[in-house]
Amino acid sequence: MTASVLQPGDEAPPFRLTATQGGHIALADYHGKRHVILYFYPKDDTPGCTREACGFRDTYEKIKLAGGVVLGVSLDPLASHVKFSKKYELPFPLLCDTDASLSKAYGAYQLKNMYGKKSWGIVRSTFIIDRLGRIVRIFRRVRVEAHVDEVLKVLEELNA
Repeated sequence: MTASVLQPGDEAPPFRLTATQGGHIALADYHGKRHVILYFYPKDDTPGCTREACGFRDTYEKIKLAGGVVLGVSLDPLASHVKFSKKYELPFPLLCDTDASLSKAYGAYQLKNMYGKKSWGIVRSTFIIDRLGRIVRIFRRVRVEAHVDEVLKVLEELNA
């Protein structure tokens, strides 16, 4: 399996997934309205993923003021997402990509090698999608520290 080679300027792959806020969320729901910060993370309630989610939570009002919306994506089932979201009071939806179809479409599902053990899973990645549905920025192999600040800076540049 090869990773997707999406680049800035490409049309973002569409999606419609089950969300923690109830029902489904589609990329098309935000077309013409908001910049979408679509971030892929490996697993609910693990140290790095919790720091990343809480970083987005703590800057969520600034992101909204900059015209953005945050959507988190992992392979976890809805019950796990709901528990994680409630535990950390996340104000944004988490989307269930249990079959990895969206993660594959965005190239975030890759073969990982941890301590000599190889396994398929999500490599932490963030995509900023503009109001027209085009990818404007891609962050691959994200390091949690300062990542949310980088995302906010890009949103502010888009509004300049």
